[in-house]
Amino acid sequence: MANATTSPTDRAPRNVLGTPLETCCTAPMTGFYRTGKCETGRDDLGRHVVCAELTADFLAYTRARGNDLSTPRPAYGFPGLKPGDRWCLCVARWKEAVDAGVSTPVVLAATHEAALEVVTLEELMRHAIEPVA
Repeated sequence: MANATTSPTDRAPRNVLGTPLETCCTAPMTGFYRTGKCETGRDDLGRHVVCAELTADFLAYTRARGNDLSTPRPAYGFPGLKPGDRWCLCVARWKEAVDAGVSTPVVLAATHEAALEVVTLEELMRHAIEPVA
């Protein structure tokens, strides 16, 4: 049986469009496993599967909700994020922000298909950076 990072047909992670999962960002290095991709697995309880391009409003919102992504944490190799950075977000936090009117754009090709367990493709598409055919 496939785990959360694989599809039943091919072992390679897929994005919400059904194609191979693309890299979200490597500078700064993102992803729960710090591979640059929004891959997920049993250890990723937060489901860091939405590749988002961060905005100042989103960073302020998530800081106010107790998750400060802006402050560098050198002890953990975390550089702190700024508007324009791309980062693999927890799908539930992304959805919470959207519902609060603080959406941040997403990169569909780099957003893991597991996001569809929490949000719809249509909702992701409304916030997509790249055009969708």
